[in-house]
Amino acid sequence: MRFKLLPLALLTVVSLTSAALAQNNAAALASLPEADTLIYISPQRIINEAAPRVMSPADLTKMHNSFADIKKSAGVDPSGVEYLVLAVRFNKPAGDLSFVAPDVMAVVGGDFSSESLMTLAQLYLQDKTRVEKYGSKSITIMKVDTIVAQAEKTPILKAYSEVGIVALSANSIAIGNLHYLKSAIDAAEGNGRISAATIESLLRDPNVLASASGAPLAAVLKSIGMMGLENTSRPSHCDTPFGNFYAAITMSGTNFSLRGAMNADNPDTAKIINNLLSGLMKEGVNSIPDKQAQKMLQNLRMSARENEIVVEADVPEKTVKDFIWAPPVKALTVTAPNPKPPAVKKPVLPSRKKRTRKN
Repeated sequence: MRFKLLPLALLTVVSLTSAALAQNNAAALASLPEADTLIYISPQRIINEAAPRVMSPADLTKMHNSFADIKKSAGVDPSGVEYLVLAVRFNKPAGDLSFVAPDVMAVVGGDFSSESLMTLAQLYLQDKTRVEKYGSKSITIMKVDTIVAQAEKTPILKAYSEVGIVALSANSIAIGNLHYLKSAIDAAEGNGRISAATIESLLRDPNVLASASGAPLAAVLKSIGMMGLENTSRPSHCDTPFGNFYAAITMSGTNFSLRGAMNADNPDTAKIINNLLSGLMKEGVNSIPDKQAQKMLQNLRMSARENEIVVEADVPEKTVKDFIWAPPVKALTVTAPNPKPPAVKKPVLPSRKKRTRKN
């Protein structure tokens, strides 16, 4: 009886651990600054749960050995990284009506010491960085020489000419452009935090391997001045949730599952867009030359449900494994035919009459 209950006990422990991990990640992300688009990845779940399904034991051993080497040199075990979030925030135009480049930032959290990583980064980069104090934090800043050169011709790139890294907490660091990092420090101290609705949308399924959420239409309207300028607010006359999206990859049984939705504002628009996209998707899938990729994409199902366009797919793990480890498709080489030798012209002999006269 004990042995029969053992699998159930193990399943319960795993479920409780996953739920606790998801709650911790949601709490950590709640202290991020505002964002218009978020991409969330769970390296811990991908490495520990998804990878064993699609990798051979030998490849898994090699992967874990390489992780052990990384931990020795950098003090970070990739399998202990709980979340990686890429955040993008659009800005209102400046007072002179110039377009302001979006802010971009990556935040990593997990079982590591952020201060140790910061010290290691400063030792490695040495005189290539400078340290700037902001609030209670120290931001390590490094110039990106290639972007600095390009920014002279394209001023919009100036926002990315310097990249900073800062320890947001004891076990999380942020990397991004300076403007966004300062907002992240403010948010960590309780000012200008991301909305709870955005985090709920991103982590609506707590067991995701990866997910994304955003409001692209609202971001574009903000960046072109329809919500005011950098120091001048303006009430928006476009409050539609059209374009707001969510997408996630999870595991269900022996399948990898994709779930996604885009808000279409109303049921009629949802049906119209669904009809348009369904036809385009079918043509696009059939035109892909890679048969393994085509097989995976044929699992996609699209439908209109109330105000949303919903995309779903359940792909067997064997199909995913075959796709990942399939040999690369060899490019077709067309050889030109061997050139024909030039035709040899026969000498033209004078006619008999001309030869007779000549003689």
